[in-house]
Amino acid sequence: MPASAAALAHAEDLAEFVAQSPSSYHAASTVARRLEKSGFTALDETQPWVTSPGARQLVVRDGAVIAWIVPDAATAAAPFRIFGAHSDSPAFKLKPQPTTGRLGWLQAGVEIYGGPLLNSWLDRELRLAGRLVLDDGTAVLTATGPLLRLPQLAIHLDREANDHLALNKQTQTQPVWGLGPGATGDAVSADLLAELAAAVGEGAGGVDPARIRGYDIVTADAARGAVFGKDDAFFASGRLDDLASVHAGLVALERLAVAGEDAPHIAMLAVFDHEEVGSGSRSGAAGPFLADVIERVQLGLGGGREQQLRALAASWCVSSDVGHSVHPNYPEKHDPVVQPLLGSGPILKINANQRYATDASGAAAWHAWCDAAEVVSQEFVSNNAVPCGSTIGPITATRLGIRTVDVGIPILSMHSARELAGTADLYALTRVAGAFFAG
Repeated sequence: MPASAAALAHAEDLAEFVAQSPSSYHAASTVARRLEKSGFTALDETQPWVTSPGARQLVVRDGAVIAWIVPDAATAAAPFRIFGAHSDSPAFKLKPQPTTGRLGWLQAGVEIYGGPLLNSWLDRELRLAGRLVLDDGTAVLTATGPLLRLPQLAIHLDREANDHLALNKQTQTQPVWGLGPGATGDAVSADLLAELAAAVGEGAGGVDPARIRGYDIVTADAARGAVFGKDDAFFASGRLDDLASVHAGLVALERLAVAGEDAPHIAMLAVFDHEEVGSGSRSGAAGPFLADVIERVQLGLGGGREQQLRALAASWCVSSDVGHSVHPNYPEKHDPVVQPLLGSGPILKINANQRYATDASGAAAWHAWCDAAEVVSQEFVSNNAVPCGSTIGPITATRLGIRTVDVGIPILSMHSARELAGTADLYALTRVAGAFFAG
């Protein structure tokens, strides 16, 4: 069946969202900017908060963002419906002294962030994006256009490359970004940080590179997300893990704000950074960000510890992250019975060892939200011989004691520079997120 007009429009909006979000810092900023257009007020963590019934508010902490809608009839014991996702993706990250080069080439000194499929980053144009921190402590966002490339060695120089291609993580993953003077050991006159400083403000003049005192800069695929395949079944893009989930939650919260319906709970979108490296940071799910925000919201509603505990006991978190579709070329890597297929609906993620937080109560609740959204869901469980990863779900459940269910969409090429999703699944996940917020 051809993709619906609504699913295609959703995919185009996602493509634009990803293009505007080449780093976790850009993703948090893009979420905040869009929600402010829907009537949300951005709060400063260093200032007093005034949270009352009817409030639509958000707060950004580094590469993370949390936004919420307080119903008009909310009390201090109002439960939360939290849709959680993460803003970071596997990539390469700039090292100190990033401008390098040899043999007449300008190169970028990078280290590996998370667990990328290294070979997928070869022979494609890459951007640099993230934040620069200046001498007065100001943080500014920067993003270049296509600037770098990891060129693969020609097959003529390695006749067995198709049999054993494996990249040395230090010597063979340093991308080129220009042509410079001299041979090995010569100093290079160009400055990669100057390129990033000039890119601040999208051509508005940038900033003086001499003012840069710190930076968090990663690579991102420069190609825009695209729909393709028979009946427009496929959507390919960089950073679908996990911007597909961030976007789904964002659109659902936007629609709830426009609808103006008074839900019986506080609808919250929680987007964390650093999931790909364990979530252990002030802006990661293992840090205090979500607990801090929940406590301040409840204090604003006049709640004490008793009301806070009652609210958390009645709350739900949907932890949304991508999962594996069955792969037609590697069926032995999947469970022989439970085989979710890209394009056949969002997935409920299950693991006996609590790598996912889903239990029977969570499964029942998830199916109820899918039914309300008129969406067909699939289940995912790993092959016993192929250990699965984990998500923010178990971390959130452990930190807050909140009932949590792990879900997502099935994809192929997970952790590739360009991942593959089902066009229909992307739109379906947003509809379930909407039912979760509203129900």
